[in-house]
Amino acid sequence: MQLKCFTDLPLSQEVMKGIEELGFRDLFPIQAQAIVPMLEGKDVIGQARTGTGKTAAFGIPMVERLNPNRNVVQGLVLEPTRELAIQVAEHLTRISRYAGFKILPVYGGQPIQKQIYALEKGVQIIVGTPGRLIDHLKRRTLSLSSVEIAVLDEADRMLDMGFIDDIEYILSQTPKKRQTALFSATIDRSVMNVCNRYMDKPEKILVSKDEIALTQIKQYYMVVNPRNKFHVLCNILNENHVERAIIFCKTRRGTSLIADKLKRRGYDAKPLHGGFTQSQRDFVTNAFRKGRLKLLVATDVAARGLDIEGITHIINYDIPLDALVYFHRIGRTARMGREGTAITLVGYGEIPELNKIRALTKTRIEEMESTAPATYENRSKTYKAVCADCVKECEVPFKPDPNRPVYCRKCWEYRKPPIERI
Repeated sequence: MQLKCFTDLPLSQEVMKGIEELGFRDLFPIQAQAIVPMLEGKDVIGQARTGTGKTAAFGIPMVERLNPNRNVVQGLVLEPTRELAIQVAEHLTRISRYAGFKILPVYGGQPIQKQIYALEKGVQIIVGTPGRLIDHLKRRTLSLSSVEIAVLDEADRMLDMGFIDDIEYILSQTPKKRQTALFSATIDRSVMNVCNRYMDKPEKILVSKDEIALTQIKQYYMVVNPRNKFHVLCNILNENHVERAIIFCKTRRGTSLIADKLKRRGYDAKPLHGGFTQSQRDFVTNAFRKGRLKLLVATDVAARGLDIEGITHIINYDIPLDALVYFHRIGRTARMGREGTAITLVGYGEIPELNKIRALTKTRIEEMESTAPATYENRSKTYKAVCADCVKECEVPFKPDPNRPVYCRKCWEYRKPPIERI
C-alpha cells in the first residue's frame, strides 16, 4: 500500500489530533518512507534537506513509541545549532500536544540553571546542541541512560562543524540497544562512517547522490558590473514583489555596508554576521522570523541553522566560491512545498563559479536582464590600461593616472590584504 496521507499511518488518536491541528494532510516523500520503519523500531538513514518535512518524519514515531508516563529522558535529538534546537523542540511540542510529553531544548547561550531546573522537574525528550549536552552530562544534571531513540539531525553539518568527537561522547552515554536515526542533506563517506559505527542494519532512504534538484525554487542569475551591483539589487527589490528575503554577502564588512545602504534608501533591512553577540543575533533573527523585519543581510556563517518559513527570495549579492554553499543558501526559501525565488548577481569575472553551480544540478538557472539605471551605466565606463605587475593590457573602471600604478583584476586580488574572517 502506497502511503499518501497521515491518515494512512497507524497512529494514535492523540498524535493524529496534534498533526491535524498543525494542518498536515499529505505526506512528504521522506515522511512516507521513514515513519513506518521508525514506528517498527528500525534504524533509519534519511537523506533530506531542511524544509522537506523530516522533523515530522522522526518526531511522529518518537512521540508515538515513547512513554509520556515515564519521567526520564527517553528521546534525544542532536542539532548543530541553537536555532534548529529551538525550532525542532517547538515542532515536537506541537506534534505531541495531546500525547502529554515534556520536551526541552538544551543549547548554549541560555542560562544553564534554567535548563537544570527543567531537567530536575523531568522531561521525556531532549533536543540539544552537542556542547551544552556535554556540559550537562559532565555536571551530572542530565542522564541519557534511559534513551530509547536517538536522532542525529543535519548530520553533515554537525560533522562539518567539527562535532564528531562530541557526537561519539554523547552516544556513548546512551544504551547500546537504542533505536538510532540519522538525517542529512548529503550522505558522504564521513556520514556513512557514523552510520556504520552506531547503527544496526539501517533502512536507507536516499535520493540520487549526484543530483541536487530544487524544482520548487525558480533560479535566476544576472551578470552585472561590480560597480553597479547595489543599484541592481535595489531594482530587484522594487520589481520582484519581494516580501521577505535573505541577501547573502561574503564578509562581515560587506554585510553591514549593504544593510546600512539599504536602510538609507528606506528599505527595512538589518545585518547578521559572526561579530554579533548572542543577544544581538537573537533580536535580529526573532524580528525576521516573526515578520517584523523584511530583509536580512547575512554571511553564510551567521545564517547557519536559520530555518524560517515564509522567505520568498534568496538573493546572492556575492556568489559563493563553494558551489555546495549555493544550494544551502537557496534551500532557505520554498519551505514545506512552497515556491521560492533565488537570484544570483554574477560579476564579469565570476562566470566559472556559476558554471560550477550549474554542474551540480539538473534544474535550470535562467539569466535575467540587468535593470540598472542608464544614468549609472554611463558612469561605469571602462578604460584600457597596462597592469604594473603582469604587464598585460586590461580594462579598469576609472581613468588611469600616469603617475600611479594600475593593476588588472587578478593582480589586484593577489595584492589585497586577506579577507577578514567571517
